[in-house]
Amino acid sequence: MLCAVYKTNKKQGMYLYVPKKGHFEDVPEALMSRFGVPELVTIIALEKRERLGGVDKEKLIDALNEQGFYLQMPPKEDNLLEKHRESLGLSKNPDKKF
Repeated sequence: MLCAVYKTNKKQGMYLYVPKKGHFEDVPEALMSRFGVPELVTIIALEKRERLGGVDKEKLIDALNEQGFYLQMPPKEDNLLEKHRESLGLSKNPDKKF
């Protein structure tokens, strides 16, 4: 099974996987408008890959077969301020005073 991988310039680390190059017919219009202009990254032969960086291969194949696309979101970023406050023995969020 082949799969085309596209990235967006709107959000770093967000990728859209579709079963064929240029096949966006199954991707909801709302998602395509938020994703922006897709930029082809690569075409992958899934059967030749044991692992895919950051993507569960079985979930990807299931999504491609069932939905016609798979959206990979960027990993959640750590909140460095919360980590620093915790390291100082403070609560994660400062008390808000208005």
